[in-house]
Amino acid sequence: MNIAVVGLGLLGGSLLRALAAAGHRVLGYDADPAVRATARTAAAKASANQRWQIAASVGEAGKPSELVVLAVPLTAVAGVLDELVDAGFTGLITDVTSVKEPVRDLVEERMRRAATPLAGFVGGHPMVGRDQTGFDAADPYLFTQCAWVLCLEEETSLPDWLHLAALVTSLGARVVPTTAADHDRSVARVSHLPHLVASALAASIADDPLSSTLAAGSFRDGTRVAVTRPELTAELTGGNAVPVAAALDSLLADLEKALNLLGRPDPERSLKPWLRPGHEARSHWPALAGDSTELPARADVLRRLGGVGGWIIDVAADRRTVTAVRPA
Repeated sequence: MNIAVVGLGLLGGSLLRALAAAGHRVLGYDADPAVRATARTAAAKASANQRWQIAASVGEAGKPSELVVLAVPLTAVAGVLDELVDAGFTGLITDVTSVKEPVRDLVEERMRRAATPLAGFVGGHPMVGRDQTGFDAADPYLFTQCAWVLCLEEETSLPDWLHLAALVTSLGARVVPTTAADHDRSVARVSHLPHLVASALAASIADDPLSSTLAAGSFRDGTRVAVTRPELTAELTGGNAVPVAAALDSLLADLEKALNLLGRPDPERSLKPWLRPGHEARSHWPALAGDSTELPARADVLRRLGGVGGWIIDVAADRRTVTAVRPA
């Protein structure tokens, strides 16, 4: 395929490298000239059959491409879409942004006013990351075995969705079919809320040197994502504000119960039932994979698969079936 990747940070840069290594013709673009220069130098050092090219603008990257991947922050999505529309891009768009409903809304608005209709849009989000960021941290194997959400809405073209699912599984990722709303609700719990909790926990020892000295593994693991730049965490959580607020309300109510239990005459005995559900859930995570099975490539079947925590590992060449795995 001819594929453009707009945004060359950790995710975009890794995807650029992975797609080029898989034999696709890839154009990259980043708004930062220094990043473009770094990516251009890296391309010159890559194997001859795994090189990519760097465009001078979003429009230049999109014009010859069948697919454009938006790998930019949520705040930059609208501007990139405007540039693609102005350049007359008519291909398929996907993204790797951490929230899905706001991106879906932006794309729908641009598609309504585009003089030449876009081929379509499929929201995406690979559930992977590292403490290191930027193109220098890019790794073509970053997506191996990661869960990669592809949103399958009522209006989503199933052929487009299957086309992207085949591309994503070819990179070694596991495709999870779901909707934008369900994605945003889930990542509020498992991704965005942990950032807020980690930041609060880390800040609690800011003026306590003794605690800082004594902090060990549990503090390290519980605060790992607090090293994320505040600007990025604010974008992650603020861009998904309503689901994150609901998740935070639920967590605060649960912690309030723990606070009350600590005030009882026998707090050790009182806390055990409160602690047990979390212990059980974490002890059984991640779920073991069950046997693979062949399923018809129908939207209702695929959404049900995602709803039970299943994923896709292969798409048949004729796009009629998928190879799926459910948790054991």
